Amino acid sequence: MRIEVSPTLSIDEDEIQLTFVRAEGPGGQNVNKVSTAAQLRFDVLHSPSLPQRVRERLITIAGNRLTKDGILVITARRFRTQTQNRQDVIDQLIDLLRRAEIRPKVHVKTTPTLGSKLRRREDKRQRGEKKRLRSIKISADE
Repeated sequence: MRIEVSPTLSIDEDEIQLTFVRAEGPGGQNVNKVSTAAQLRFDVLHSPSLPQRVRERLITIAGNRLTKDGILVITARRFRTQTQNRQDVIDQLIDLLRRAEIRPKVHVKTTPTLGSKLRRREDKRQRGEKKRLRSIKISADE
């Protein structure tokens, strides 16, 4: 079965590994007995489903969730049940992949116009003149 990320991107469920671990937080007595937190592992470097540009962007977005081996580890422990945490961790993966699929806008550096340069110089000249006038000493004989 495939997980649909967007119309152009989907990943195979066989590419992700889901395990359940014990979670801290709410749950009463069950918190020490039942493994409800979901942990998802996805091999970013060796996934055949990811285009190269998405893979590179995902590596930069993932941050410390990515291991040295290129495996993305996402943990969900918000809910008290395995099914809710399983869905939550898959939703987090889909959200991360959607963000990685978006191309960042290219920043085009602009240069100041001639008019703005002239206005800046004139303002500087006026400020300098104002400061120079402050320091003029009036002689005693005047």
